[in-house]
Amino acid sequence: MTFITKKALPRRTVLRGIGSLVALPLLGAMVPALTATGRTAAAPITRLGFFYAPNGMFLPNFHPAGNGGRDYKITRILTPLKDYREQMTVVSGLSNNGLVSPNEGGGVHTRAHGGWLSGVLPKRTEGADIEAGKTVDQFAADVLGKNTSLRSLELTTDSNFTVGNCENGYSCTYQNSTSWRSPTTPLYHERDPRVVFQRLFGNGGSVEARLAQMQTDRSILDSVTDSINQLERKLGPSDRIVMEEYLNAVREIERRIQRTVQNNASGPLPTAQQPAGVPDTYEEHVDTLFEMLVLAYQADITRVSCFQMARELSGRTYPNIGVPEGHHTVSHHQLNPHNIEQYTKINIHQVSLFSKLIDRMHNTPDGDGSLLDHSIMMYGTGMGDGDHHTPYDLPVILVGGGSGQMKGGQHIRYAMHTPFMNLGLTLLDKVGVKVDSISDSTGLLTNL
Repeated sequence: MTFITKKALPRRTVLRGIGSLVALPLLGAMVPALTATGRTAAAPITRLGFFYAPNGMFLPNFHPAGNGGRDYKITRILTPLKDYREQMTVVSGLSNNGLVSPNEGGGVHTRAHGGWLSGVLPKRTEGADIEAGKTVDQFAADVLGKNTSLRSLELTTDSNFTVGNCENGYSCTYQNSTSWRSPTTPLYHERDPRVVFQRLFGNGGSVEARLAQMQTDRSILDSVTDSINQLERKLGPSDRIVMEEYLNAVREIERRIQRTVQNNASGPLPTAQQPAGVPDTYEEHVDTLFEMLVLAYQADITRVSCFQMARELSGRTYPNIGVPEGHHTVSHHQLNPHNIEQYTKINIHQVSLFSKLIDRMHNTPDGDGSLLDHSIMMYGTGMGDGDHHTPYDLPVILVGGGSGQMKGGQHIRYAMHTPFMNLGLTLLDKVGVKVDSISDSTGLLTNL
């Protein structure tokens, strides 16, 4: 028997330059060589992502009819994801029952958002004594984030500048942060693509200095040219193609951010607090953040993320899709057909943006499959029907193979008011994170 002794590249090979550090995706040369019969497949790394949409949904246009199964009919809101039917599970019947309290009165949006991933009723306060619950993503980050440069990545499309009372005596913090590392530690969600880019690829120096560097014409990849050339001499043709595609994606994002900075400087946007690196359209903003999230997953910079499509109570308008009214306004539809239609258009639009992320993950190679094959992406809202303001029958979409842990291709209808935190426990279990209970959980869900 002949043994191959060639050493594999370390999985965490990086390209280093002045002020920059570029992690690489999984390459064939990183897979350990064993015998003449071939090489072992690298054990897949499972990524976990949570995506929050505000103001609930119009549930009849989301939940499929019937009692579940594989032959369910795709609903209007799910239509953008129809091409991923076999990798998607739609869930009905789950509720965050612990967020409903007869003594709490107003503040329903804040409670739904602040407790979405913890099932814990946030403490009513406008001060610094905030308290909610540790969220599912952070239980995952405790384990999956041990060996990555970023423990987890929290992103948003909205400003976190709002402080004080945002709704009926509840601190704005509960709407600013979907992710909580502990009951008293909300995590800051970043909206500026420049800052996110530097978190992913910057190395050393202050954030301010690294951001200033990005405003020059010099690309971060220019500083690692020598490292690229040295590494390419060690790679085969297929690995060179993978690396070139990845680095081209990094360079294009950097160029896009630089163009945004230049455009905003020459023609300032009317919003006074618009950061210089934030694109001027919602769609481009989401798309840019999603592109960077895919790169972060691909290069194993992080394995856990939490993304806000918008804050709860969002009044954003969408005139480009024929909805000049505010999102929150039409969510109070009162069964008015016009409001229901406008509300549904927004729901569909946000799911369609999410579907573009899924497209990228599906088309991004990762080991013996795709990034989507090795991920579980959960999209949902903190309320059911926004007109009812209750966290019942929550809309839940799960997409991805989870490294073989997810069945896909089905609609599962659980008994009404099954604890939503049962899903949290189940997702953690599927990525190898064992937690006894979260809030009102009663056990793992079956059939996922």
